[in-house]
Amino acid sequence: MHKLNFLSVSGIIALASLVAYSSGGLAAEEPQILQVSGEEAIAPDYSHQRAVDFLDRTSMAWTKKYKCFTCHTNFAHLIAVSELKERPEYFQEVRSELDTLVHKRWPEKGPRWDSEVVMAAMTLTVVDKNLGKPLSQSAKIALDKMWQVQQTDGGFDWLKCDWPPMESDDQYGAVVAAVAVSAAPRTYLRQKQVQAGIKRLEAYLNQSKKQELRLHHRAILLWAQSLKAGWLTQKEIDSTIGELTALQRPDGGWNTPSLGKWDREDGGVPDVTTSDGYGTGFAVLMLIKAGMDRDDVVIQNGLSWLKKNQRKSGRWYTRSVSRDSRHFLTHAGTAMAIMAIQASAEHEEG
Repeated sequence: MHKLNFLSVSGIIALASLVAYSSGGLAAEEPQILQVSGEEAIAPDYSHQRAVDFLDRTSMAWTKKYKCFTCHTNFAHLIAVSELKERPEYFQEVRSELDTLVHKRWPEKGPRWDSEVVMAAMTLTVVDKNLGKPLSQSAKIALDKMWQVQQTDGGFDWLKCDWPPMESDDQYGAVVAAVAVSAAPRTYLRQKQVQAGIKRLEAYLNQSKKQELRLHHRAILLWAQSLKAGWLTQKEIDSTIGELTALQRPDGGWNTPSLGKWDREDGGVPDVTTSDGYGTGFAVLMLIKAGMDRDDVVIQNGLSWLKKNQRKSGRWYTRSVSRDSRHFLTHAGTAMAIMAIQASAEHEEG
């Protein structure tokens, strides 16, 4: 999430030039937030390690500089790299900062927004599950706080900063909460207050509401469904898979704006045809979560696009869905690409 005035302040970020490379990876120097540009050259070959290093260093730089967590960068980073057998250099440090947010900032100052609570709950719970560890105290605190900020209708008051797909509507918060609770262990789910919260969330995500969800948000329920059945009927699963598959571009990729049909805040005409990193990584990951075979031509073509379109820095470029002043969706797109390739069990060094 962003601070509400976060990206509107001119010059708030001192964007660094691209760092040098050695042995196919990022040079060993202080992590920096690199300028995001669609003009960055395509890498001559795919490198899983370069992608992980880019995301890890960017997340660390963001965490140090802003002392806050965002949907597009360090939350996404923790989820993505916690799935790896070997976590990268800065994973634990960023995780510790999230623990500090929960244990220190919240008791002293309170959460910045309700959305920070839900994203922290989802991230910490998924990370614990990925690591094969019991529910941590931080995750339990965040999950409990999530039920405290839940609205009476079962949804959540989300940030609406016109930064889709993550910060534009309340429905995104509800599907993220569904992933959070679905990743929690049964011992946690048996608690009465938790069961009551789940029932409210299920009531919010009723059949008519799910039909109103943007495809992007409904696809996230495929993730929740893979962890805990009951969020979608088989008919809804099949329909969502069909809609995602139909949007695959001829080059094998997907386009983020086409997943939600968002209007651009800058008044421009949305580009709904160009394949990008977030759309492709997201679609491949959610289709795999839905049970699509890794050998299916849809998945294979999506993976092929990702491996052919990694940039030299290790990331996958994604143009902002809202305005062209910042393209930080590229960071989340890189996380999605890493997760999609990891889920396919086919990552390989370039």
